[in-house]
Amino acid sequence: MYKGKKVVAVLPAYNAAQTLEKTYNEIPRDLVDEVILCDDCSKDNTVAEAKRLGIDHIISHETNKGYGGNQKSLYNKSLELGADIVIMLHPDYQYTPKLIPSMVNIIGEDLYPVVLGSRILGKGALKGGMPVYKYIANRFLTATQNFLCDYKLSEYHTGYRAFSAEVLRGINFNNNDDDFVFDNEMLSQIIYNGFDIGEVTCPTKYFEEASSINLKRSIQYGLGVLRVSFVHRLCKWGIGKSKLY
Repeated sequence: MYKGKKVVAVLPAYNAAQTLEKTYNEIPRDLVDEVILCDDCSKDNTVAEAKRLGIDHIISHETNKGYGGNQKSLYNKSLELGADIVIMLHPDYQYTPKLIPSMVNIIGEDLYPVVLGSRILGKGALKGGMPVYKYIANRFLTATQNFLCDYKLSEYHTGYRAFSAEVLRGINFNNNDDDFVFDNEMLSQIIYNGFDIGEVTCPTKYFEEASSINLKRSIQYGLGVLRVSFVHRLCKWGIGKSKLY
């Protein structure tokens, strides 16, 4: 716990057997009370590996529900367990668990109720091997989102996030998309509902075993992100409606 607040780490997993142990072993268990892994119908032995490692709670989807559907299961389970602080960490080892203490401290000290691990602050993204086309798309989408959502973040597309339970209870994340645009819908909801967001510099790694989406799905994701931001602005102007808010 952190000053009496229960800390839960959640791992959305899909074919993560090769990197799960390395990720899990770096989670600071003296700070993190419980770890939840949700396997989204992997084709490898992710579940068996999670059991071998002794992960506290393992959720297995019998059918693939998508990246967003995976997170819904994890956040609902963390609230059910009475979490006060929830860290979402990819088990593919793209993001280092060594930042968990810093992220927990920011939320635990009531500085920000949401913390993002940003690959863009500093030079972490390109140095870590982010493809140039993804970097350019990240910068374009982030600038557009900042303008439409009337906020200022270095990036909206990191998969390393921490939330207070108050935030998770205060937004309708179960109404979000089941695919990758879930993350941006969640940030839109957080901004729309007036929760502040902090960021920490996060190194990242791109390698063969790390999860990534191809060019076609990246384009679909980008279009989805733009749609979310335009809907956000229309709803703020009072001329649109969405189940997200």
